[in-house]
Amino acid sequence: MFLNRYQRSLYNVNRLTSQPVWTQEQTTYQEFFRKLEENWEIIRDEGVALLSEPPQDGYRAEAENLRDTGEWKQYELYSRGRKLTANCVKAPKTCELVKYAAATGCKRGQIKFSVMMPGTHVWPHTGPTNCRLRAHLGLVVPTGLRLRVGKEKLAWQQGKIFVFDDSWEHEVWHEGTSPRLILIVDVWHPDLTEEEQRTLTSI
Repeated sequence: MFLNRYQRSLYNVNRLTSQPVWTQEQTTYQEFFRKLEENWEIIRDEGVALLSEPPQDGYRAEAENLRDTGEWKQYELYSRGRKLTANCVKAPKTCELVKYAAATGCKRGQIKFSVMMPGTHVWPHTGPTNCRLRAHLGLVVPTGLRLRVGKEKLAWQQGKIFVFDDSWEHEVWHEGTSPRLILIVDVWHPDLTEEEQRTLTSI
């Protein structure tokens, strides 16, 4: 049984608060998110610089076959609670700024840059678990972008974070004319206990 028609994740803790979009205050991580917003230009500059890296060292194509059109690439800094040291060497300021236990220790999440090219459509899909929340920090935000989470619509803004539960169905359209760059930061769901955060398996 799925949690609901829009929330079809498989690795769940059933008692967690469920809503598609969260305010920063509701997450309890608002001070961390505020620090990222205050330093967004530093983060942007590192993310943009990485775009010039050769393919074997830079952004990698999204590998889950979530697109029907376009191009969508990612540059991981943390994955499943582990620092990717070789990548952080090339984005040291960002990796320092994201040091926060609920983010860097999130074994069911990632921290990564995400670049999406014009003409991209991402299928309606859900993340694998309800144990995390996903924050998007706008870095380079052209016009022509749309994101739907459940029945709600969100819009990126440069230097601003919004937070959603990616176990809810979501879908993206890039109908603009230039690339979109964001930082994605997953954090533990705030209803999880410290014991659960410590003992939940990676996925």
